[in-house]
Amino acid sequence: MKTLLEVSGVSKSFDGFKAINNLSFAIAPVELRAVIGPNGAGKTTFMDIVTGKTRPDEGQVLWGDMSHSLLRLSEAQIARAGIGRKFQRPTVFEDQSLADNLTMALKAPRGPFRVLRWKPTEDSGKRIAELADEVGLGDRLHRKAGELSHGQKQWLEIGMLLAQEPQLLLVDEPAAGMTLAEREQTTTLLRRLAETRAVVVVEHDMDFVRRLNCRVTVLHQGSVLAEGSLDHVSANPDVIEVYLGR
Repeated sequence: MKTLLEVSGVSKSFDGFKAINNLSFAIAPVELRAVIGPNGAGKTTFMDIVTGKTRPDEGQVLWGDMSHSLLRLSEAQIARAGIGRKFQRPTVFEDQSLADNLTMALKAPRGPFRVLRWKPTEDSGKRIAELADEVGLGDRLHRKAGELSHGQKQWLEIGMLLAQEPQLLLVDEPAAGMTLAEREQTTTLLRRLAETRAVVVVEHDMDFVRRLNCRVTVLHQGSVLAEGSLDHVSANPDVIEVYLGR
Protein backbone atom coordinates (compact mmCIF):
# COMPACT_ATOMS: atom_id res chain seq x y z
CA MET A 1 0.00 0.00 0.00
CA LYS A 2 1.25 3.46 -0.92
CA THR A 3 1.84 5.57 2.18
CA LEU A 4 1.47 9.34 2.59
CA LEU A 5 2.49 9.58 6.26
CA GLU A 6 4.46 7.02 8.24
CA VAL A 7 5.17 7.37 11.94
CA SER A 8 7.71 4.74 12.96
CA GLY A 9 8.92 3.82 16.46
CA VAL A 10 8.18 7.26 17.89
CA SER A 11 8.45 7.92 21.63
CA LYS A 12 8.09 11.11 23.67
CA SER A 13 8.38 11.67 27.41
CA PHE A 14 7.40 14.69 29.49
CA ASP A 15 9.02 14.87 32.94
CA GLY A 16 9.32 11.10 33.07
CA PHE A 17 5.81 10.41 31.74
CA LYS A 18 5.86 8.56 28.42
CA ALA A 19 3.10 10.23 26.42
CA ILE A 20 4.06 8.34 23.23
CA ASN A 21 5.61 4.90 23.48
CA ASN A 22 7.11 3.29 20.37
CA LEU A 23 4.16 4.44 18.26
CA SER A 24 3.85 3.34 14.64
CA PHE A 25 1.10 4.64 12.36
CA ALA A 26 0.63 4.91 8.61
CA ILE A 27 -2.04 6.33 6.33
CA ALA A 28 -2.55 6.18 2.57
CA PRO A 29 -2.78 9.27 0.33
CA VAL A 30 -6.55 8.82 0.00
CA GLU A 31 -8.02 7.47 3.24
CA LEU A 32 -10.33 8.32 6.13
CA ARG A 33 -9.07 7.18 9.54
CA ALA A 34 -10.51 7.61 13.03
CA VAL A 35 -8.19 7.70 16.04
CA ILE A 36 -9.81 6.94 19.38
CA GLY A 37 -8.64 6.18 22.91
CA PRO A 38 -9.11 7.17 26.54
CA ASN A 39 -7.88 10.48 27.94
CA GLY A 40 -4.09 10.41 28.17
CA ALA A 41 -3.77 7.86 25.37
CA GLY A 42 -1.44 10.15 23.40
CA LYS A 43 -3.82 11.41 20.71
CA THR A 44 -2.95 15.09 21.07
CA THR A 45 0.78 14.44 21.39
CA PHE A 46 0.58 12.30 18.24
CA MET A 47 -0.88 15.26 16.32
CA ASP A 48 1.62 17.64 17.91
CA ILE A 49 4.49 15.48 16.66
CA VAL A 50 3.11 15.14 13.13
CA THR A 51 2.62 18.92 12.85
CA GLY A 52 6.00 19.82 14.35
CA LYS A 53 4.71 21.38 17.57
CA THR A 54 6.49 18.68 19.60
CA ARG A 55 9.73 16.87 18.75
CA PRO A 56 9.92 13.15 19.63
CA ASP A 57 12.75 11.70 21.68
CA GLU A 58 13.21 8.92 19.13
CA GLY A 59 11.68 7.50 15.97
CA GLN A 60 10.87 8.76 12.47
CA VAL A 61 8.03 10.72 10.88
CA LEU A 62 8.20 10.31 7.09
CA TRP A 63 6.14 12.19 4.53
CA GLY A 64 5.22 11.82 0.87
CA ASP A 65 6.46 9.74 -2.04
CA MET A 66 10.10 10.48 -1.27
CA SER A 67 9.67 9.72 2.45
CA HIS A 68 11.03 13.08 3.59
CA SER A 69 11.57 13.41 7.34
CA LEU A 70 9.18 15.90 8.92
CA LEU A 71 11.45 16.10 11.96
CA ARG A 72 13.77 18.45 10.08
CA LEU A 73 10.97 20.92 9.33
CA SER A 74 9.37 23.75 11.31
CA GLU A 75 5.62 23.93 11.96
CA ALA A 76 5.21 26.43 9.12
CA GLN A 77 7.23 24.26 6.71
CA ILE A 78 5.14 21.21 7.62
CA ALA A 79 1.94 23.16 6.96
CA ARG A 80 3.30 24.27 3.58
CA ALA A 81 4.27 20.68 2.81
CA GLY A 82 0.59 19.76 2.92
CA ILE A 83 -0.50 18.95 6.49
CA GLY A 84 -3.43 20.89 7.93
CA ARG A 85 -4.70 20.66 11.50
CA LYS A 86 -8.06 21.70 12.89
CA PHE A 87 -8.19 22.05 16.65
CA GLN A 88 -11.29 21.17 18.68
CA ARG A 89 -12.22 24.81 19.32
CA PRO A 90 -12.79 26.71 16.08
CA THR A 91 -10.42 29.64 15.53
CA VAL A 92 -11.87 32.02 12.97
CA PHE A 93 -11.82 35.82 12.64
CA GLU A 94 -15.29 36.52 14.02
CA ASP A 95 -15.47 40.20 13.03
CA GLN A 96 -14.61 39.36 9.43
CA SER A 97 -16.90 37.91 6.77
CA LEU A 98 -16.66 34.29 5.67
CA ALA A 99 -15.23 35.52 2.38
CA ASP A 100 -12.51 37.48 4.21
CA ASN A 101 -11.66 34.48 6.41
CA LEU A 102 -11.25 32.27 3.35
CA THR A 103 -9.32 34.97 1.48
CA MET A 104 -6.77 35.24 4.29
CA ALA A 105 -6.31 31.47 4.20
CA LEU A 106 -5.76 31.13 0.43
CA LYS A 107 -2.54 29.45 -0.59
CA ALA A 108 -0.26 32.18 -1.92
CA PRO A 109 3.30 33.53 -1.51
CA ARG A 110 3.64 34.91 2.02
CA GLY A 111 6.57 37.33 1.69
CA PRO A 112 5.87 40.79 3.21
CA PHE A 113 5.93 42.60 -0.15
CA ARG A 114 3.78 39.92 -1.82
CA VAL A 115 1.18 40.23 0.94
CA LEU A 116 1.09 44.04 0.73
CA ARG A 117 0.67 43.98 -3.04
CA TRP A 118 -1.88 41.14 -3.16
CA LYS A 119 -5.23 41.98 -4.70
CA PRO A 120 -8.27 39.77 -5.22
CA THR A 121 -8.66 38.39 -8.72
CA GLU A 122 -11.40 36.64 -10.63
CA ASP A 123 -9.65 33.33 -9.92
CA SER A 124 -9.33 33.99 -6.19
CA GLY A 125 -12.99 35.01 -5.99
CA LYS A 126 -14.00 31.83 -7.78
CA ARG A 127 -11.84 29.74 -5.45
CA ILE A 128 -13.38 31.35 -2.35
CA ALA A 129 -16.88 30.60 -3.64
CA GLU A 130 -15.86 26.98 -4.35
CA LEU A 131 -14.45 26.56 -0.84
CA ALA A 132 -17.60 27.97 0.76
CA ASP A 133 -19.75 25.63 -1.31
CA GLU A 134 -17.53 22.68 -0.43
CA VAL A 135 -18.15 23.13 3.30
CA GLY A 136 -21.85 23.97 2.90
CA LEU A 137 -21.59 27.73 3.52
CA GLY A 138 -21.97 29.06 0.00
CA ASP A 139 -25.04 31.10 0.92
CA ARG A 140 -23.28 32.83 3.86
CA LEU A 141 -20.18 34.26 2.20
CA HIS A 142 -20.85 37.85 3.22
CA ARG A 143 -22.00 37.22 6.78
CA LYS A 144 -19.67 37.79 9.70
CA ALA A 145 -18.08 34.62 11.00
CA GLY A 146 -19.20 35.52 14.52
CA GLU A 147 -22.83 35.12 13.44
CA LEU A 148 -22.37 31.45 12.58
CA SER A 149 -23.42 28.55 14.79
CA HIS A 150 -20.70 26.48 16.46
CA GLY A 151 -20.95 23.78 13.79
CA GLN A 152 -20.80 26.31 10.96
CA LYS A 153 -17.64 27.84 12.46
CA GLN A 154 -16.13 24.36 12.43
CA TRP A 155 -16.96 24.04 8.74
CA LEU A 156 -15.52 27.48 8.02
CA GLU A 157 -12.27 26.51 9.69
CA ILE A 158 -12.15 23.32 7.61
CA GLY A 159 -12.70 25.52 4.55
CA MET A 160 -9.77 27.71 5.65
CA LEU A 161 -7.59 24.62 5.87
CA LEU A 162 -8.76 23.46 2.44
CA ALA A 163 -7.68 26.85 1.08
CA GLN A 164 -4.11 25.72 1.78
CA GLU A 165 -4.65 22.64 -0.45
CA PRO A 166 -3.51 20.08 2.16
CA GLN A 167 -2.83 16.44 1.36
CA LEU A 168 -3.53 15.44 4.98
CA LEU A 169 -6.13 16.88 7.34
CA LEU A 170 -5.92 16.26 11.10
CA VAL A 171 -9.32 17.02 12.65
CA ASP A 172 -9.73 17.08 16.43
CA GLU A 173 -13.17 16.12 17.84
CA PRO A 174 -15.26 17.78 15.13
CA ALA A 175 -18.58 16.53 16.55
CA ALA A 176 -18.17 18.19 19.97
CA GLY A 177 -20.92 20.73 20.66
CA MET A 178 -22.76 20.13 17.39
CA THR A 179 -26.45 19.57 16.86
CA LEU A 180 -27.57 16.25 15.39
CA ALA A 181 -28.11 17.84 11.96
CA GLU A 182 -24.66 19.46 12.07
CA ARG A 183 -23.06 16.16 13.06
CA GLU A 184 -24.68 14.41 10.11
CA GLN A 185 -23.52 17.12 7.73
CA THR A 186 -20.00 16.97 9.21
CA THR A 187 -19.90 13.19 8.65
CA THR A 188 -20.86 13.70 5.01
CA LEU A 189 -18.25 16.47 4.61
CA LEU A 190 -15.38 14.45 6.10
CA ARG A 191 -16.23 11.37 4.05
CA ARG A 192 -16.32 13.46 0.89
CA LEU A 193 -13.00 15.18 1.68
CA ALA A 194 -11.37 11.77 2.18
CA GLU A 195 -12.19 10.86 -1.42
CA THR A 196 -9.31 13.08 -2.59
CA ARG A 197 -6.91 13.26 0.37
CA ALA A 198 -6.04 11.68 3.72
CA VAL A 199 -8.20 12.68 6.69
CA VAL A 200 -7.49 11.69 10.31
CA VAL A 201 -10.33 12.31 12.76
CA VAL A 202 -9.57 12.20 16.49
CA GLU A 203 -12.88 11.61 18.24
CA HIS A 204 -14.49 10.35 21.48
CA ASP A 205 -18.04 10.02 20.19
CA MET A 206 -18.41 6.39 19.13
CA ASP A 207 -21.69 7.00 17.30
CA PHE A 208 -19.96 9.64 15.20
CA VAL A 209 -17.05 7.27 14.50
CA ARG A 210 -19.50 4.58 13.42
CA ARG A 211 -21.09 7.00 10.97
CA LEU A 212 -17.68 7.70 9.46
CA ASN A 213 -17.52 3.99 8.55
CA CYS A 214 -13.73 3.90 8.27
CA ARG A 215 -10.66 2.16 9.66
CA VAL A 216 -10.11 2.89 13.34
CA THR A 217 -6.85 3.13 15.29
CA VAL A 218 -7.11 2.76 19.09
CA LEU A 219 -4.36 4.38 21.15
CA HIS A 220 -3.55 3.48 24.74
CA GLN A 221 -0.61 4.66 26.83
CA GLY A 222 1.01 6.17 23.77
CA SER A 223 0.95 3.19 21.45
CA VAL A 224 -1.46 1.38 19.12
CA LEU A 225 -3.67 -1.03 21.05
CA ALA A 226 -5.82 -2.20 18.13
CA GLU A 227 -6.62 -1.33 14.53
CA GLY A 228 -9.35 -2.25 12.07
CA SER A 229 -13.06 -1.64 11.59
CA LEU A 230 -15.01 -0.24 14.52
CA ASP A 231 -16.74 -3.60 15.00
CA HIS A 232 -13.36 -5.34 15.02
CA VAL A 233 -11.72 -3.07 17.59
CA SER A 234 -14.90 -2.92 19.71
CA ALA A 235 -14.74 -6.69 20.10
CA ASN A 236 -11.09 -6.62 21.20
CA PRO A 237 -10.92 -7.58 24.93
CA ASP A 238 -8.09 -5.13 25.58
CA VAL A 239 -10.05 -2.25 24.03
CA ILE A 240 -13.11 -3.20 26.08
CA GLU A 241 -11.00 -3.26 29.22
CA VAL A 242 -9.20 0.08 28.83
CA TYR A 243 -11.63 2.18 26.84
CA LEU A 244 -15.16 0.95 26.19
CA GLY A 245 -15.80 -0.53 29.62
CA ARG A 246 -17.44 -3.82 30.46
